Amino acid sequence: QVQLVESGGGLVQAGGSLRLSCAASGRTFSSGAMGWFRQAPGKEREFVASINWSGGGTYYADSVKGRFTISRDNAKNTVYLQMNSLEPEDTCVYYCAADQRLSDILAGHPDYWGQGTQVTVSS
Repeated sequence: QVQLVESGGGLVQAGGSLRLSCAASGRTFSSGAMGWFRQAPGKEREFVASINWSGGGTYYADSVKGRFTISRDNAKNTVYLQMNSLEPEDTCVYYCAADQRLSDILAGHPDYWGQGTQVTVSS
């Protein structure tokens, strides 16, 4: 079993930055992939970014490319999402995800989810 705990959400003005963290416990994930998804009220959960086990492969949704950066520290079993140039449209609950297979994360079906952290961007 794996537990994922997100932190770092909050309220920020448009154009500002936030960094989300997701700490994994219960099982080391140095050989697995991790990612971030988000969900706005009344909308489906959508893929944001993912990273492979080594950190050398990253993938982004077009809507965040160039503004968000995903990274990981395997020694700390933690994945990060640096969010810059935030827009009101980025207001969502952000979820961390983990899976041994990167393909499962990219398909939107990871084995493990965090509980989510709210990000609100004011205009």
